[in-house]
Amino acid sequence: MRTLCIIALLVVSRASSSGGQQAGPSAPPPLPDAQPALVRVYAVGPGVTAPELLPLNPIPIPTGKCKNKQDGIVILSVIVDATGQPRNLMFFHPVGTDLDKFALQIAAADRFKPGTSDGAPVAVAQLLDVIMQTCIDEKKDDAGKKAYQLRLLFQPMQKLAPLPQPPEEAVLASPSSNLNDPDSVAVHDFRVGSGVSAPVLLMSAEAEFSEDARRAKYEGKCMISLVVDAHGMPQNVHTETPLDYGLSEKAIEAVNKYRFKPAMKDGMPVPVKMNVEVRFHLY
Repeated sequence: MRTLCIIALLVVSRASSSGGQQAGPSAPPPLPDAQPALVRVYAVGPGVTAPELLPLNPIPIPTGKCKNKQDGIVILSVIVDATGQPRNLMFFHPVGTDLDKFALQIAAADRFKPGTSDGAPVAVAQLLDVIMQTCIDEKKDDAGKKAYQLRLLFQPMQKLAPLPQPPEEAVLASPSSNLNDPDSVAVHDFRVGSGVSAPVLLMSAEAEFSEDARRAKYEGKCMISLVVDAHGMPQNVHTETPLDYGLSEKAIEAVNKYRFKPAMKDGMPVPVKMNVEVRFHLY
């Protein structure tokens, strides 16, 4: 039986046997960061119109066959600002696969006709359904080893809908630059506390035993360090206290499938560092 708990940002997952450059001397001291401005966020209703998704250039679809089709619908929450830009992209209903990352990339490129309040453009909160049909493309990397990449079979479909319980105000954040380069995720040493809320776990994944560990009846716990980015994706996942018999790799594989509602600071989603403890126990 698997149990999950979150205590002081410690997420516990049980796996059963079943399984800058410095300024010169004459440079003035840096000014403190300005406090981000809170913006009123509207919900569609009397006097408030919904934003409309604008057509974009089609996404290039590679030709050729590929295997292992993966179809799915990822539901995101988004605030469309008064200029029609997507802001504060977060998971509302993730699926726990690479489709989640794909959906974020697609939504970040979207542009909208903004919603209005009494005829004036305003920020409006919405749900965004991203409907994708994909497959796994097998290629070879620079070293000649097999590499697998998710690619679209057809142009994605998207639909907007009202967001239940939208925020009354928020700091509007642009989509992160790390969506196309996860290793570039920027973290400003945010930790939970002092005005930073904890990420909320939306989806976890079972960590599986390796065959070698099962045969050796090897048990233990593995501490994983990660960053939960401003969209709720795990980034920079690595082991702090590794295990043998391939269990460290199994723990990392599971944590990469976790999805979160991101941490918040002053009404804005922010990336935070946290630890995840994955326990392997044979019953």
